[in-house]
Amino acid sequence: MEKNVKEWMERNKEYGIELLQKLVTCDSVQGNEAYVQDIVEAELKQLELQVDRFVPGEETTSHPFFCANRTDFSDSPNVVGVRRGTGGGRSLILNGHVDVVPPGKREDWTSDPYSGEVKDGKLYGRGSTDMKGGNTSMLLALKCLKELGISLKGDLIFESVVEEESGGTGTLSTIQRNYKADAALIPEPTNLKVFPKQQGSMWFRLRINGQSAHGGTRYEGVSALEKSLIVINAIQALERNRNQKINDPLYKEIPIPVPINLGTIKGGDWPSSVPDQITIEGRMGVIPGETLEDAKEEMASALNAIDDEWLKKHPVELEWFGARWLPGEVPVEHPLLAILQRNYKKSAGEEIQIEASPWGTDGGLLTELADTPSLIFGPGETALAHYSNEYVDIDKMMLVAEIYVHTIIEWCGQA
Repeated sequence: MEKNVKEWMERNKEYGIELLQKLVTCDSVQGNEAYVQDIVEAELKQLELQVDRFVPGEETTSHPFFCANRTDFSDSPNVVGVRRGTGGGRSLILNGHVDVVPPGKREDWTSDPYSGEVKDGKLYGRGSTDMKGGNTSMLLALKCLKELGISLKGDLIFESVVEEESGGTGTLSTIQRNYKADAALIPEPTNLKVFPKQQGSMWFRLRINGQSAHGGTRYEGVSALEKSLIVINAIQALERNRNQKINDPLYKEIPIPVPINLGTIKGGDWPSSVPDQITIEGRMGVIPGETLEDAKEEMASALNAIDDEWLKKHPVELEWFGARWLPGEVPVEHPLLAILQRNYKKSAGEEIQIEASPWGTDGGLLTELADTPSLIFGPGETALAHYSNEYVDIDKMMLVAEIYVHTIIEWCGQA
């Protein structure tokens, strides 16, 4: 079996490159995913899976965990393919998102962001590492199983989902459609590490109010900008305190396990006026095992505890908005992790590194909401996600596909 799978991967490397190029050349930013899903759907039908194509509807947009900034998903369909097992085995979900973040400034790219250019063993383009390279690994695994005539006892469910980059609308709607399994694999760009644990995150907005005055007599006013420095210091202290509570070996290589990032700051409307309002927006990491509500309460308490007379009389306004991801964790003793470890060593010739994810994924929804324990493992470079000149290493993509094949067989059971 090992020899057959390895030889199949060698024979189908060019097929994998061509398939990934088709996916990467699609500009599948949110709201524009239909065409890339056409490609995925055609591939699944060729593999003779039962295909279900649907768009998130009102049931999803009214769900408490829905957080996207739009409700019309008519051009953003999910595509799910199911390969039924013969019975008596464990089921497995393969979940990957097709939405990509915008490419940013074109001048920062050495070639077109949607070129799919192959150079020095790497395929370049927006979404190549996050996470169309991983999706291609999954599709190659499905194709390998079919062409080698390998039957499974357990069901295998392939989910090509939308809107992950804004909090998981696509995966949420698959859960509502009752797609659940005994476990899941998600090929986010882990650089061949495996993440059994992931932080959650939430977006927040702070409004700091001051008192306007003429710049020549600024002492008559209260600068919201100066008060915002006090608020920023409080947020940084909160980040330090929260991270000091984390004593987990899976985070030992991560400098700040669960960051609080301040992403935007806006305010003031005239150089010669004291600014009377500053708005700060950011992202708060949520510790695995912590609820979103507990994290919100800790943020609110830290802001209320600020020792400043003006801010006590004019409290910082805290608003939670936009995207959020549930934290999730799978015990390191979980049998799927043991299977993945064995097959990684067999195919890669070395031990797999086990760490905690530095960002949120759809694995939080699957683990916590669908009772489907999820491991994150994929070929992409973690540092290149959302970055210019994004690429995926083609050999790593093929290696992950090979590891998936053996893991699927061992988990689902060969009929």
